[in-house]
Amino acid sequence: MRAKTKMIHGGITGDEQTGAVSVPIYQVSTYKQDHVGEHRGYEYSRTGNPTRHALEQVIADLENGASGFAFGSGMAAITSVMMLLDADDHVVMTDDVYGGTYRLMTSVLNRFNLDHTYVDTSYPEKVEAAITERTKALYIETPTNPLLKITDIKKMTEIAKKHDLLLIVDNTFATPYWQQPLDLGADIVLHSATKYIGGHSDVVAGLVVVNATDLAKQIHFIQNSVGGVLGPQDSWLLMRGIKTLALRMEAIEKNAHNIVEFLQAHDKVSTIYYPGMENHHGHDIAKQQATGFGGMISFDVGSGERADEVLDRVRYFTLAESLGAVESLISVPAKMTHASIPPERRAELGITDGLIRVSVGIEDSADLIEDLAEALK
Repeated sequence: MRAKTKMIHGGITGDEQTGAVSVPIYQVSTYKQDHVGEHRGYEYSRTGNPTRHALEQVIADLENGASGFAFGSGMAAITSVMMLLDADDHVVMTDDVYGGTYRLMTSVLNRFNLDHTYVDTSYPEKVEAAITERTKALYIETPTNPLLKITDIKKMTEIAKKHDLLLIVDNTFATPYWQQPLDLGADIVLHSATKYIGGHSDVVAGLVVVNATDLAKQIHFIQNSVGGVLGPQDSWLLMRGIKTLALRMEAIEKNAHNIVEFLQAHDKVSTIYYPGMENHHGHDIAKQQATGFGGMISFDVGSGERADEVLDRVRYFTLAESLGAVESLISVPAKMTHASIPPERRAELGITDGLIRVSVGIEDSADLIEDLAEALK
């Protein structure tokens, strides 16, 4: 089954009892048991819900994994995956991670003695150098947020296997339509499903897919114990979003290419970050491990004041947190998504005050380009 077909016919489709072509929203907390301890697959909706289960099945199919799990947010998904580790364990992480991930590791999980080291994982030698005898996992984003760095997943797989590490990949920017990390050797893939998978700025959710049944048992135990599960209404919204994911990603990427061409020719844009550009560091690796470059673009306009002026003047780009929606969104990472990262750390990474990040939507690209042109005057 090809990708577009799988998004429509993967997982559990419809309802056999009624013939409904859409999985029903099982808005239920508990389930009648036939006898004491004997149920029909469900006993309590924290442990399992039919609507959530249908979503978990389809995301497992899309990522070619053994099992999928749906959480109340992307951060809940990341936190649950990190709970696979023990106190005094060590994680090597991509340096240019989402600000919420940085905050989780440095201000929450550090209280439980879960140690971490940030490195530029686009350089395998730096990853190798950061591994210690306590290292138990390698966590990467590719492409990263907001500098769109590319990490070679196959190379990370080699390193992870060599050192007996879990390889965890945040696949939010690429989506399962463009990239399947499990096929490249990763153990766990996760998404902020709030973004492209939902796609309509109307749901907050996180998804995890694992490559093996033993990992599935561990994640389900954590999911049930901690309870950060996704509700049935939001699960249904994600399944609806998945049905158009392929079409949206193709339209978004086409628009992104047109916008990048415009930005490349603009004299007030100093640096552009987009994996689809041939001079982008990691472009060749992105071509090898993904079938598309996505719809995230970052570019520098020189100063925070200049960035503020641009954001004040746009009409079709909505100034907002988040990304991956049908409408185009725009933000300044230093003041918004990555504000939780200390200024000196942002400076080290290259997240300047003048860096603007856009999440390209499915509007007419000519309108989006005209909007940016007017704002950049």
